[in-house]
Amino acid sequence: MVCKNRKSVAPYSLFIVLCFLLFLFASCHTLPDIPDAVQGETDSIPLEGGALAYVFVDVPAAKPILEVLSIAELNEKQAKQMLDRTTTAVAALYPAESGRRYQAAAWGAYPSFQAGIALGLSKYWKKQRSKTGGEYWHSSTDRLSIALNSKQAFIAAWENDEPGDPVAKSGVKMPEGLGEFRRGAIISCWLEDPGPWLDQILGKAGIPLQLPAERVFVSLFPAAGQQGQYDAYIRMHFSDPAQARGLVFIFTLARNLMGSFSQAGAESSPMATLAAMLFANPPSVNNSDLDIKTAVLTEKQIALLFALFSVY
Repeated sequence: MVCKNRKSVAPYSLFIVLCFLLFLFASCHTLPDIPDAVQGETDSIPLEGGALAYVFVDVPAAKPILEVLSIAELNEKQAKQMLDRTTTAVAALYPAESGRRYQAAAWGAYPSFQAGIALGLSKYWKKQRSKTGGEYWHSSTDRLSIALNSKQAFIAAWENDEPGDPVAKSGVKMPEGLGEFRRGAIISCWLEDPGPWLDQILGKAGIPLQLPAERVFVSLFPAAGQQGQYDAYIRMHFSDPAQARGLVFIFTLARNLMGSFSQAGAESSPMATLAAMLFANPPSVNNSDLDIKTAVLTEKQIALLFALFSVY
């Protein structure tokens, strides 16, 4: 009698399980197919506006740097596994008053089927309906939202525990000239309205400069023939070409005054590294743009700079 019941129930139970798994699998494929912004396949990025900074990462090439940065989220086992499967990523860092912490989009090869099962079985993750027409997972405990398929992953972190869509509805258009400036970079970023933020950091470093820049681009490249070392290029855009020209004189004066400081102890503190980065080479002007090439930076120096900027 028992055996008979098992035979009659098993096919039905198997059918229910298969339907459930197929539903999870299908739900992972409701995301929009968004071109890879890091590879230059589009002139916009699938992130929301209003960020302090937008960052582009060639993950395999930047792996040595990512491993030394003090980013708590990257130290998680699951995050490291995701990085191993990621080729490129873009991220946005938001001010606290926006209610957001960060948002990221990544391209690679992801186990979306297994991830869907794991999230579905966890009591901490709940499925939500996306404004893009698909679905995503949200954890109130972690204040995170995640959506992924086999080729793309979207993540958003929030200041509160209300569900929030990790997939941007319209995206952000990249500034003119950024694509060419960051071509071949392993890490690059642009900052909108960075003037007050940069002035605060420079003041903390004892550098008497004010930079009324409307926008800043930064690109990081491996230094030719130097393992574990990098060149960084910085472009500051001003509303008036006269501002850019005037800052050349100020930078030249600062280089003369701080030259010894910029060369000594650059490995010892973020402030020394910042000085070495800004004043190692004379700047150049192109209309309203001020361009700077930094000194060669080590992975340790880059980590020190990240610590400095992450405070603000």
